[in-house]
Amino acid sequence: MTSRYKITMAYDGTHFAGFQSQPEQRTVQSVLEKAVNKMSKLNEYITIFGSGRTDSGVHALGQVAHFDFPHDVPADSMLRGLNSMLPLDIEIVDCQIVPETFHARYEAHAKRYMYRVSRSWFIDPFKRLYTGHYKYPLDVERIKQAMPDLVGTHDFSSFVASGSQARSHVRTIYEATVEDDPANNELVFEFCGNGFLYNQVRIMVATLLEIGNARRPIHDFLRLYDVKDRNQARETAPASGLYLKEVYYGQQAQEIVAKALLQNQGLRSKIDSQIK
Repeated sequence: MTSRYKITMAYDGTHFAGFQSQPEQRTVQSVLEKAVNKMSKLNEYITIFGSGRTDSGVHALGQVAHFDFPHDVPADSMLRGLNSMLPLDIEIVDCQIVPETFHARYEAHAKRYMYRVSRSWFIDPFKRLYTGHYKYPLDVERIKQAMPDLVGTHDFSSFVASGSQARSHVRTIYEATVEDDPANNELVFEFCGNGFLYNQVRIMVATLLEIGNARRPIHDFLRLYDVKDRNQARETAPASGLYLKEVYYGQQAQEIVAKALLQNQGLRSKIDSQIK
């Protein structure tokens, strides 16, 4: 009997060439597939389907994937079995048996990313793989004033790296926040949206840091939406500070959108086709 499993995983992206399989590269997908196929002991290859890609060096706290397994194995046994075979930089944190119609990518209606910025003058050797770094003065209030300009439906053409295969650069951001963490000398950004373009979050963070350093006007995002010019956004924050925090499905995704609509009166997202 074949069952479909939905797994939620955390991983340290430092030594992975991203999530998606690539020839002769160590990727999250290829490592997972090796473990799953070892468990199945069958000749028919089992493919892992992720909620989306993460790039080389990017981490995850709540990446989601699914796969079909040819044996009847309880979800908790699958979780323990996979974790016993996976390397220490990946952990399955949740496993569920789901209907065969579930698809980790196509049913993901919202994602949340976190970005950590270390503000130390020198690069902390114990943070260098897990944060971005910005040693220059920052006015956090300027950044907080700029954050609402990200919320809503916009053309993010100025914030997508070359190599993107997306047909449209229009995306909706439901939440955009920044918190000052003086105990760890960090800024922590979070962005929740219906989807994100290639390097979009890292480019947005770099732009926000320039606003905080007064190298840009507070509301420069509004101009960048209009010009649709990647060169004018300039910098890209390092991959080391980025984390895929959570992927939302079904009712949970609907609640995220409803909350955003209530909190942000200016939000005009076209959600009818996104949440069914």
